[in-house]
Amino acid sequence: MQLHYDEETERFRVELRAFFEANLPAPDERTERVRSSAHIPEWARRWQRLLFDSGWLVPGWPPELGGRNATPVQQMVYFEELVRLGVPRSCNPQGLSIITPSILDFGTEEQKERYVLPTLRAEISWCLGMSEPNAGSDLAGLRTRAELHGDHFVVNGQKVWTSGAHDADFCFCFVRTDPQAAKHAGISVLIIDMGTAGVETRPLADLTDPEHADFNEVFFSDVEVPAENLVGELHHGWAIAGGSLAHERGMLWIAESTGLERIIQRVVDTARDPLPGGTWLAEDALLRDTVARAYVQAQALKLLGYRGFAKFAKGQKSPEHSVLKLLGSELRRNLALDVGEAMGPAGIDTDRDDAPAIGRRDDQAWLMQWLQSFSGTIAGGTSEIQRNIIAERVLGLPRR
Repeated sequence: MQLHYDEETERFRVELRAFFEANLPAPDERTERVRSSAHIPEWARRWQRLLFDSGWLVPGWPPELGGRNATPVQQMVYFEELVRLGVPRSCNPQGLSIITPSILDFGTEEQKERYVLPTLRAEISWCLGMSEPNAGSDLAGLRTRAELHGDHFVVNGQKVWTSGAHDADFCFCFVRTDPQAAKHAGISVLIIDMGTAGVETRPLADLTDPEHADFNEVFFSDVEVPAENLVGELHHGWAIAGGSLAHERGMLWIAESTGLERIIQRVVDTARDPLPGGTWLAEDALLRDTVARAYVQAQALKLLGYRGFAKFAKGQKSPEHSVLKLLGSELRRNLALDVGEAMGPAGIDTDRDDAPAIGRRDDQAWLMQWLQSFSGTIAGGTSEIQRNIIAERVLGLPRR
């Protein structure tokens, strides 16, 4: 596969790098990291506003929406460069990448005016009400009910694993409005103000950061939601669930391979320095083989992403997204496990003064990589679900 960029795209890359070089917050300003969508330091909000004002927040969108009408290839370059620097694009990724595009595609003019620009400017934040105790990867199994009573809906039910819900202003909530309809029908989307009476959030602490929980349970008890907060048509929420920027997710997975390259490079850099006790990771032949294989696989993922993107640019359907999701998340998890095993206590005892840089207690700690790597094979569709999708929809295998 031949990869090259035209002069216009290369000029775009040069301009983008110049902007980042001139405006990226200094490392000492970024010591307080974006731990989750529920813990957003002020520098991250300022950074998103600067990206918006400069046309670099969503470059493929028109200037009035924080973009510059970039071509699809330029957008791909943008994601690669952003991930290469390891800086968050948005302090509320779900609001920017999923909810705002959905409102633009399906919302009323009043909804667009009320929610889109404030989200892009980091003035309001969102959570995504999808998963439920009995409806995780199978969104169509959701049971949260919304009954229409005149000019408002009454919502009852529960969501779980809702990122950032306890600090979010609004919930983009998938609810069942026709319990008699088929499983994938009868679903609608409501915008729910999280300050409404009857909304209760309970943070769910986890090992990655017990002090700053990101996941939550959300309970809705006779919550009244104005009928004007319905997004799209009544009972047609499944179309919204399936149409949330599939092309951007594909480009993000191209960028994800760049993120994997950064992780691999950190391992290589650490291997050049002695661990506590005088051992060297570079002396571990098995680890050297593991890292080499991971690098080759990351490059293969990038090429697969390019192939899928080329199909998208031609208006063709592409199955690559599910393959990239499956392979990318499992590669990250396996690499975290292998490197963690090779590092031993040095990768876990993060309070030691002589801990290697890759193992210290900060956002770069390998312990954090190890803990978070498992969730990647679950969030956004489990590996098991992805295998089913590939088998049935890509390969055409029969269901048994």
